[in-house]
Amino acid sequence: MEENYRQILREIGEDLERPGLEKTPFRCAKAMEFLTRGYRMDVKEVINSALFPSDADEMIIIKDIELYSLCEHHMLPFFGKCHIGYIPSGYVLGLSKLARIVDVFARRLQVQENLTIEIAKTIMEHTKADGVGVIIEAKHLCMMMRGVEKQNSEMKTSCMLGSFKSQSQTRSEFLKLVLNT
Repeated sequence: MEENYRQILREIGEDLERPGLEKTPFRCAKAMEFLTRGYRMDVKEVINSALFPSDADEMIIIKDIELYSLCEHHMLPFFGKCHIGYIPSGYVLGLSKLARIVDVFARRLQVQENLTIEIAKTIMEHTKADGVGVIIEAKHLCMMMRGVEKQNSEMKTSCMLGSFKSQSQTRSEFLKLVLNT
C-alpha cells in the first residue's frame, strides 16, 4: 500500500523528496489500515460473551454513537452519529458492544444506506431482540468538498426491524426519544 501511495503522489505531480512528504506514503498506508480495520474484525469476537440474560422487555436506546467511515464511491470520509434502539427478548447486549458493532461496519468502504441495514440486522441476529431500530445522521465529504459542494447537507437513514417495523407505536416512541420530536 505504501508503494501505491508513492505512485499516487507522483501522479498528482508531487515531489516525494521534499521534507513534508518523505514519510507520507508510510503514514497514508498506516492510516488506511486503521480506517478500514472493520474488514479484519469479526462480530462474534466483538460481542464475545457480552450477551446477558435479562427480564428487561422495554426499549433500550443508545444515542449519538459517533461514527467515521469512507464512502465506497470516492473513498472520502463521511461522519456522524448512530442511534440504536432495541427491545430485548430474554437477553441484553453489553452497552459498549453496540458501539463496537457500529465500528465493525463503519470501518469499511461503505454507503450509509447499507451501513444502517448491516448494523440493525447484526443486532437483531445476535440478540434475538423483539425489534431493532437504527438511525444514522451523517455528513459526506464527497458531497461537501467535491461535486455539488453543499456544506450543510446531512443524510439521514433508518432501518426498522421486527416490532419497530410492524408496530407504528413502537417506531414512533423510538423516533420521538431519538430525534426529540
